[in-house]
Amino acid sequence: MADLHSSPGQAQRPNARAATGGGGAVTGGPTTGSDGCTFLRKLRNHAPNSTQVMGLLTLVISGGMLLFLIGLILTAMVMGLMFFNPLIMLTSPIWVPAGFVLLIFVGGSLSICGSGVAIVAGLSWSCMYLRGRHPPGSDRLDYARRRLADTAYHVKDYAKEYGGYLHSRNKDAAPGA
Repeated sequence: MADLHSSPGQAQRPNARAATGGGGAVTGGPTTGSDGCTFLRKLRNHAPNSTQVMGLLTLVISGGMLLFLIGLILTAMVMGLMFFNPLIMLTSPIWVPAGFVLLIFVGGSLSICGSGVAIVAGLSWSCMYLRGRHPPGSDRLDYARRRLADTAYHVKDYAKEYGGYLHSRNKDAAPGA
């Protein structure tokens, strides 16, 4: 802080570490203060400002409140479970089948809705493709269709060649049999 209040005419002394390249003591210059003085200077340079202190204080207070509320909710849940446990045990023959039926119903409903969404999306994509609008993925479909057609053409040619070879061998084998 003494450096801040010095007059502009006074020469400022360089930092000892900067003058020596980061290590050791300065050679040839007077040393001022002890290591305690430099520690306090570093502490002042790294001291948080009021905004940071208020943010930390807000964080600590809100975290403590949330921790207290979580403990309160957990305690209430355990107490409620202890209080309602006999009632739950007595009525479990009703709750278990009802829960199973509800699970089946919800699973079936979600399955039907998901299938419906998939069908509508597929039909929408197909309509866009057939109208020539090129929806996403249509280039891969065109490539697969061309490749399938080329493969079918090559298989047909190969079958003609190979089929003719077998047909001629059958003719040769038939007269002598």
